[in-house]
Amino acid sequence: MAGWENLQETVKFELQQRNEEGCRTDGIAEKLAAAGTDEGRLMEVYRELMELQVADDFPYQEPSGLEEIRALRPEGPRRLAPSWTPEQWRDKFRGAWLGRSIGCALGKPLEHWDYLYGKDGRPGWENIELWFQGADAWPIKGYTPDNSRAEAEYGLGLSAWSFTSTREKISFMESDDDLRYTVLGLLLLEQKGLDWDAWDIGKLWHGNLTYAQVCTAETQTYMNFAAETSHMHKEKPADWQQRLERVRMHLNPYREWIGAAIRADGLAYGAAGQPELAAELGWRDASFSHVKNGIYGEMFNAAMISAAFAEQDNERILEIGLSEVPAKSRLAEAVLQGIEIARSAKSERELVSRIWDKFSHYDPVHTVNNAALVAASLVYGGNDFEKAVVTSVYGGMDTDCNGATVGSIMGAKLGASQLPASWTDPLNDTLYADLPGFHPITISACAERSYQVFRKLRGEPGLV
Repeated sequence: MAGWENLQETVKFELQQRNEEGCRTDGIAEKLAAAGTDEGRLMEVYRELMELQVADDFPYQEPSGLEEIRALRPEGPRRLAPSWTPEQWRDKFRGAWLGRSIGCALGKPLEHWDYLYGKDGRPGWENIELWFQGADAWPIKGYTPDNSRAEAEYGLGLSAWSFTSTREKISFMESDDDLRYTVLGLLLLEQKGLDWDAWDIGKLWHGNLTYAQVCTAETQTYMNFAAETSHMHKEKPADWQQRLERVRMHLNPYREWIGAAIRADGLAYGAAGQPELAAELGWRDASFSHVKNGIYGEMFNAAMISAAFAEQDNERILEIGLSEVPAKSRLAEAVLQGIEIARSAKSERELVSRIWDKFSHYDPVHTVNNAALVAASLVYGGNDFEKAVVTSVYGGMDTDCNGATVGSIMGAKLGASQLPASWTDPLNDTLYADLPGFHPITISACAERSYQVFRKLRGEPGLV
C-alpha cells in the first residue's frame, strides 16, 4: 500500500526525487524496471534509494532544520513597521483573503492534465490559451469559461475537481485545498497562538480534514502520522522527533512538491509585517510533511505574504521572501531566474513560454518551478492585480495554487478596495470551505478573524 499512488509509481517518483536531491542513482532504474509490480522487490529498490547520500559535488546547500536554514539565508529585514490605520489594516486583510480566493477560482477549473503536463506536444500554457480563445474570451479578463470550441478541436477539458468556479456558474468561492489550509492556519493561530509545532499540525489535520481532502505529500503524511500516533492518547510521544522523520519521509517522494507552499497564507496573515516570524511559522508547518525545497517554498511564500502587508514594490517583496531561505538552494536559484525572465519578457506569452521551457524537467506540481512562475508573475504584473494573477494562471502547471498565492500577495499589498469589482463581485463575499464553521462563511468574516489574530500576536514576544 502506498497511498496517493500505487507502490510502483511511488518508487518511480522516489527515484526522480533522489536524482533531484543530488544523489547518484546509477543502475537503480534498471532494478526498478525488473521489479515490475512485485511489492517485495519494489520495497527493496525503495530502501536502496533511501540509503543514498547526496553527492559531494552537488552545488546546492539545502538543509531542513530552522537554524541551519537561517545560517544560509541572505541579509534581510526581519520585521517591518507599517503605520496603517485600523481600517487600512482591515482593508488589507480583506484584500488578502479575496485575492487568494480570486486566483484560486480562476485557476481551479484549469487544474487538469492538459494544462499541468501539456497535451499533443503543446505546453500547458498554450492549451490554456486555446481554451479561452475557443470561448471567445481571450485575452483573459474574467473567470474560466465553462465551454470552449477547444474541447472538440483539440480534445481539451476542464478539471473534474471544480464544480462552481467557471464564469457561468461562479457565485461563491468553492471548497479547495488552497483555501482549506488557509482556514486551518487561522484556526491554529486562534487556538494555539505561537505555542505549537509539527505535532499540532498532525492533530489539526486529523481533527479537521478527511482522507479525501489531502493530496500527494499530505496524503502520505496523513497516513504516516496515523501509524505513528494513538487515536486514544493525545499527548505527544517522547520520541516525537524520531517519529516526525518517519512521518514526513516514509513513502513520500512528494516531499519537495507544492503542498506546503500553499499552506502559508493563514499563518502569514497572523504575522503580517513580520517576515521572519511568518517564515518560522511556515517552517514549523512545512516540516510536518516536507523537507528542503518543500519547506523553503512555504517559508518563501509566508515571508512574501507577510511583507506584502507593509511593502508596495513587488521586487522588494520577492527580495524579502528570498531573505528567509538558503541562498544556494534550487528554489532561490529558480526564483532569481524567474525574475530575470520577467524583466526581459516582452509579453505574457513570452514569459510563460520561457518559464515552461526552463523548468519543464520538474513535475508540474513541484515547489521549485511554480515558485519561479509566481516570482515572474509578480514582477511582470507590478501593481496590476489582474495582470499578475492572470499571468500566474496562464503559465499552466499548478494553476489554482499559483493564482491563489499571487492573488494573496497582491490583495494584501493593494487592499480589497483596490481590487477590480469584476473579479470580487462574482464571489458574493462567500466561502464554502467544507470545514465545520466555514461552510459557508463570509470572506470578510475570515479576514476580520485574521486581523484579530494579528492584533493578538503582535503584542506577544517575537520568536519562540
